[in-house]
Amino acid sequence: MASSENPKITLHWLNRSRSPRILWLLEEFGVPYDIKIHQRDSSTNRVNPTLKDVHPLGKSPVITVGDHTLAESAVIVEYLSEHFAPSLIPAKWKPECEGKLGGETEEYMRYRYYMHYCEGSLMPLLVVLVVSSNVESTAPDVAGKINAGFLHPNFEVHFAFLEEQLGSAPGGGPYLCGSTLTGADIMLAFSLMVIMSELGDRGLGNLKQETHPKLLAHVELLKGSRSYMRTVDKMLELDGESQPQGVYRLW
Repeated sequence: MASSENPKITLHWLNRSRSPRILWLLEEFGVPYDIKIHQRDSSTNRVNPTLKDVHPLGKSPVITVGDHTLAESAVIVEYLSEHFAPSLIPAKWKPECEGKLGGETEEYMRYRYYMHYCEGSLMPLLVVLVVSSNVESTAPDVAGKINAGFLHPNFEVHFAFLEEQLGSAPGGGPYLCGSTLTGADIMLAFSLMVIMSELGDRGLGNLKQETHPKLLAHVELLKGSRSYMRTVDKMLELDGESQPQGVYRLW
């Protein structure tokens, strides 16, 4: 838990962004934090330029902690977990292997991989999905080729991979890295919730209960957490019920 001597954490909130992932993490920690709102332009959906006063790229999520400004989801999750919830980071070394190349535990190596897999490999598919959805009404043939030739086979590969990984989790799971929650689970669950909301009934990737029961159960497990439920309530306070459906909606 944070002490009175710790600098205040400020989450710079942008609606329809990845910032709910960090809000969820902070709610999981139960530490004090402030929120500064930077809403998108309602007519253009462009990011509020005030975010560039926080970080030159004007992207979200971004947090400030004392003199530090941290951007990128994995960096933020790792940094905050180290300070406030080391239990969300698996033990790094096997017995008598500290500092040895290859001496890391399977749990830790999974954690490090998935912290970066979500943004490096999985979420870029969402960007293509959004582009395909945007051109579907004006260029359905183009969207169809993107969906059939690129998105469908790639989502199939990723969903099958994640189903297998959850099935082979240390100790039988139910989390990515074993029997306890890690920051990687929040990273993945958020990514999957967003992707699933955008996939809708398109059938891309064949994500179904019959073929991916462990993957869908992982999402439901995380959605059932108290920290997630508090996050949903906070989002309603921040954006209101009029928040548009679509990209980066958490529920």
